[in-house]
Amino acid sequence: MDLADLRKEYSDRGLRREELDADPVNQFALWFRQATDAGVHEPNAMTLATVDAGGTPLQRTVLLKRFDRDGFVFFTNYGSRKAAQIAANPKVCLLFPWITLERQVIIQGVAEKISTAESLRYFLTRPRESQIGAWVSNQSDAIASRKVLMQKLDEIRSRFRDGEVPLPSFWGGYRVTPATIEFWQGGSARLHDRFLYTRRDAGWEISRLSP
Repeated sequence: MDLADLRKEYSDRGLRREELDADPVNQFALWFRQATDAGVHEPNAMTLATVDAGGTPLQRTVLLKRFDRDGFVFFTNYGSRKAAQIAANPKVCLLFPWITLERQVIIQGVAEKISTAESLRYFLTRPRESQIGAWVSNQSDAIASRKVLMQKLDEIRSRFRDGEVPLPSFWGGYRVTPATIEFWQGGSARLHDRFLYTRRDAGWEISRLSP
């Protein structure tokens, strides 16, 4: 297959400075709502990029579970590879690839653990099987086979069979506090519209970037 032949011309929908909200979180909320209304599959799926202590990058898809002016929140196992890399370098990048809308949102910021109380509030809203799943996996560890997981699943189900599933001490959330947020809208002739919000002491500065 010649990948050079895989070519799609973007629409001329465009994005203009006067259309942007002064607050990037409000702008994100608008685009997120539009992605949801348009039927984008899992619009809260985002690529999380981290780097290890040696500077080697790694990306994976995680799910955004909450956002507000304080930041963007996701949940994971605190023993995972992503958690180890965040501990070594808390600077991360989030990418929302809303391809069907010819849009991307790129967020750079710092990740830090949220409180246990916040994590518990979310954990209690999860389906029971998801709560149990949080106990089963030693995330990112090597295992001999899937059978090992299934045996651990049976063990955890049995342990908590007669009561509520407690919050694991090794599981919880991170909040990414944004330093920059870029809104990218595809354009015809590859002349895409890109606007970068940069946090300043007085608020947010908006600049247009060349495509």
